Amino acid sequence: MLIEKAGTELGSVEVDLVETTWSSGFAGWLRRWIVPLVILAGTWELLSHFSGLNPVLFPPIEVVAKTFWKLLLNGVLWRNTEGTLWRLFFGWSIAAVLGVVIGFAMARSRYVEELCVPIIGIIMPIPSLAWIPFFILWFGLSNTAIVVLVAFSAVFPTILTVWSATRTINPVWARAARTLNITGFRFFYKILLPASLPGVMTALRLGIAQSWRAVIAGEMFAGTTYGLGVLIFNARQYLRTDVMLASLLVIGPLGFLIEKVIFEKVERMTIERWGMSGRA
Repeated sequence: MLIEKAGTELGSVEVDLVETTWSSGFAGWLRRWIVPLVILAGTWELLSHFSGLNPVLFPPIEVVAKTFWKLLLNGVLWRNTEGTLWRLFFGWSIAAVLGVVIGFAMARSRYVEELCVPIIGIIMPIPSLAWIPFFILWFGLSNTAIVVLVAFSAVFPTILTVWSATRTINPVWARAARTLNITGFRFFYKILLPASLPGVMTALRLGIAQSWRAVIAGEMFAGTTYGLGVLIFNARQYLRTDVMLASLLVIGPLGFLIEKVIFEKVERMTIERWGMSGRA
């Protein structure tokens, strides 16, 4: 009887703990995401109705929501989002591969470092959007110009971040690897990659953030037929602020989903699994 009573009490404690954890997690999620969004939406709604601003230029939320739903149902948002996403991922993939390879090469070779650092130092301060006219002249009004712009915008932050992350690896690990005769590809796979992976993930995050800016701007100027940037640019000509805001409502959640679906999943599979996250 005593054992059964203790088991029952232990089970009730576990249930209470699970419920408390779930409720606190849900409350934290509400506090982090829903409450700020509600405050932002409420502020926007108050300004649109009581600030005296032109509702055409500052439409209420209900107008934007109605436009968003209409564009979703008639397929306009789907088609334009599809065009933007494939340009984004194509250009970012090129930048990610080049950035990681060159970043590792700079960290492992003094010659490559001395060759690349001055070039990157000269090009980095130039805004990537300033290159749009050149890419249009070189590649025409085409998807190629946008993809090259996206890759060009993302590759240099990726290179520098990977390079910095690889240079800060604990030298004790490298000496221990040499003592154990771990060299070449085994050194890269066993030591260099796991130790630098947090920095690499940061580099890829910076790269895709730059890619978003580049792909939207490129679509506005490169004369493509569809894309979220094209949709925003064409809506501006007709003062369709509601269409512009509906397009922005796609970009924000998409960026959040990419962060959650791709980066956090990869981190759980690698960084946290290898104990390199630095979390308690």
